[in-house]
Amino acid sequence: MASPSSLSPPQVPMELHAVNRKKLLDSFRDNLSLSSRPLHGFVFLQGGEEQNRYCTDHTELFRQESYFAYLFGVREPGFYGAIDVATGESILFAPRLPAEYAVWLGKIKSLSYFKERYMVDSVHYTDEITKVLHQQYQGPGKPLLYLLHGLNTDSNNFSKPADFEGIDKFTTDLNALHPVLTECRVVKSGLELALIQYANDISSEAHVEVMRNTKVGMKEYQLESLFLHHTYMYGGCRHCSYTCICATGDNGAVLHYGHAAAPNDRTLEDGDMALLDMGAEYHFYGSDITCSFPAVLRAHNAVISSMRPGVNWVNMHKLAERTILESLKEGNLLLGDVDAMVHERLGAVFMPHGLGHLLGIDTHDPGGYLKGAERPKEAGLKSLRTSRELLAGMVITVEPGCYFIDALLLPATENAQTSKYFNHEQIHRFRGFGGVRIESDVYVTSDGCVNMTKCPREIQDIEAVMAGAPWPIKKTSIPSVNGKT
Repeated sequence: MASPSSLSPPQVPMELHAVNRKKLLDSFRDNLSLSSRPLHGFVFLQGGEEQNRYCTDHTELFRQESYFAYLFGVREPGFYGAIDVATGESILFAPRLPAEYAVWLGKIKSLSYFKERYMVDSVHYTDEITKVLHQQYQGPGKPLLYLLHGLNTDSNNFSKPADFEGIDKFTTDLNALHPVLTECRVVKSGLELALIQYANDISSEAHVEVMRNTKVGMKEYQLESLFLHHTYMYGGCRHCSYTCICATGDNGAVLHYGHAAAPNDRTLEDGDMALLDMGAEYHFYGSDITCSFPAVLRAHNAVISSMRPGVNWVNMHKLAERTILESLKEGNLLLGDVDAMVHERLGAVFMPHGLGHLLGIDTHDPGGYLKGAERPKEAGLKSLRTSRELLAGMVITVEPGCYFIDALLLPATENAQTSKYFNHEQIHRFRGFGGVRIESDVYVTSDGCVNMTKCPREIQDIEAVMAGAPWPIKKTSIPSVNGKT
């Protein structure tokens, strides 16, 4: 019997993280030189810690902190990492585990194991941080630690700077590192792109499996389960990039459906639209894919065909909005001049979220707003997760959607300025319909872009796949970005 998957989990070269460290070091040294600061001190990060469920001894499945994962690729909790700005040497600090660890959790690995596995220059224990860094430091005064602290413009939360016993014996800088390291994460290397492509391949394949096996009467969580099983069983993806959204019927109008209070538990009924937003993660790097079947593609395709370096993302959002408004007018749901609708921001009534976001180690990768950049304030545009111009090497999602959300529709249909644009009888028919969204992960090349997502999108393809037709996921080679891997 043929395997349901044409893929197998790839080996991950730890060179990926060595390349990331070199990229940061070069960029950080350049920034220090521009501000006439000496090239000494340590970039110093604290990895993630295991968390128990409230007051119990139930340990939640650990996933590494993203910036630490980017630089070191360490999968275990309790680590610290340093990069010597003067020499470029990389140092890991591992927790000194008690002897009983070997009884309950397995063999205690040696420092040499971590040195070889993670391709760093040296490994010591965390209780040796102060001694080792003082011995390593060649500059004047106390050793200087550049700590990670800065605002994540997606979550509005701040990165947690490293802390350890003995940090008072160092000089610390909380400002220099975060903007440089965040910008390093914006443009992906060829090795990073290969992992994101794999996450897209196995997730696309899993979406196809869900399409093939979806039947009236199934629960939304059964659709979610099909996806999770495929990506883990055949793809080796223990983590998802985010909580799965499996919305059917009117749940499709709930933008972040699937949370604890709405746990993908509705029954799929005949005639329902299904909006499935699910993406697997492999070695920290993720995918973010939405399939609505059937669905309208015009806005999605218009954006992708217009993407290239230098294109402003706000303009891409406006292009998607205009295309959706034109489609709604063609469908006799809207009336009048589309330019006037755009001026009145009517697009935000049907697509209140932003067009897409940077993607990488995090579903919403950082770097969407550079320091000093202002967020747009208009309806719809204020939800954009980035307002930047596209750069070669960026990976960004394209996810236009069209929803019938009473909380937005009712005020717009009753407003004197916007009421005239609605065919009220037709709009009323679609109340309770839900919504549609199509989301693909796209990376920007030197002269255009490549869609990394391989789900069937055209109606005839979706119907064929749901009827059992083959949909091979062909492996994609990742071209270099500006000649760099």
